[in-house]
Amino acid sequence: MHEQVQTAATSPVPQGPVAIVGGGSIGVAWSIVFARARRHVNVFEPDPRRRQVVPGELERRLEALAEARLIDEDASTVAGRVRVNADLAGAVGPSCYVQECAPEDAALKRSVFEALDRYAPSSAILASSSSALPVSRVATGLGCAPRCLVAHPGNPPYLVPVVELVPAPFTSPVVVDGADALLRSVGMRTVRLGKEVEGFVFNRLQGAVLREAYCLVRDGVARPEDIDSVMREGLGRRWSVLGPFEVAELNTRGGIEAHARLMGPAYERMGAERGQSDPWTPDLVATVSQAVQRRFPRQRWEEHVEWRDRALMALEACRRANPVLNGPPPSRGEARD
Repeated sequence: MHEQVQTAATSPVPQGPVAIVGGGSIGVAWSIVFARARRHVNVFEPDPRRRQVVPGELERRLEALAEARLIDEDASTVAGRVRVNADLAGAVGPSCYVQECAPEDAALKRSVFEALDRYAPSSAILASSSSALPVSRVATGLGCAPRCLVAHPGNPPYLVPVVELVPAPFTSPVVVDGADALLRSVGMRTVRLGKEVEGFVFNRLQGAVLREAYCLVRDGVARPEDIDSVMREGLGRRWSVLGPFEVAELNTRGGIEAHARLMGPAYERMGAERGQSDPWTPDLVATVSQAVQRRFPRQRWEEHVEWRDRALMALEACRRANPVLNGPPPSRGEARD
């Protein structure tokens, strides 16, 4: 009844340089991911002014990572693996993997993939950093289509290491396996989606929160700063340790099933206020429960609750020891509470 998300398969890691198409913020961030994993990176950027800026921006981000001891080499050594190119063919020609980082515009991305079809090696994996557009919107009908998929990162990927792999119906499974293997080899945590859907998982979850947040402001329920406080000091802290299903499992004795039984009707009423009708049916709850218990077996519930609390304690201790985690410094003339 339910779509099953694909699991990662064992596959050889593609070897060779990596190309980044687009030297904007996400392109620079991807360059760091690959370069710190000792991959040579060719960045194609068509704007000459932006080409002048990229090396300095790359160096500054790497110096910050080095200061935080998040890279094990000098910033200049890592930056030395990245070359900025004005020529697309020269940038992608030797590559085993291409990460497209053009703006979120279907026509523009289509033109990029048409160019990649001409210039990229016939063996290269072609991945889009698209935030919402499925690759079928931009690569259908191209000769390279079987080698195309979305690899959507959290931003910045060198600090938010999750990446969603979203193949189109025409994407070769071998290509998905190769992208999975390569991205895992450079430190990313891959999530393979079982079907294309606009926004994928990351932005559908984020969008659900943003939609409700805007509605709460619109309806006079809470101020924007209060909603940010609830997320930052409440939900965000828990979600940095546990996902939403895992939170429900450990919040209620009896786990997911008990939580759905107790809270499901209230959440259904909340959804109905927004015109939604998405009940948590028993078979859906059972599917989720079975998956959650692979990590948190129910018979060890007390032990796992204690672990959750220890993890939150460790985060709180870290926050107290690091003032930067308590927010940016006040603006000039602004008083702190």
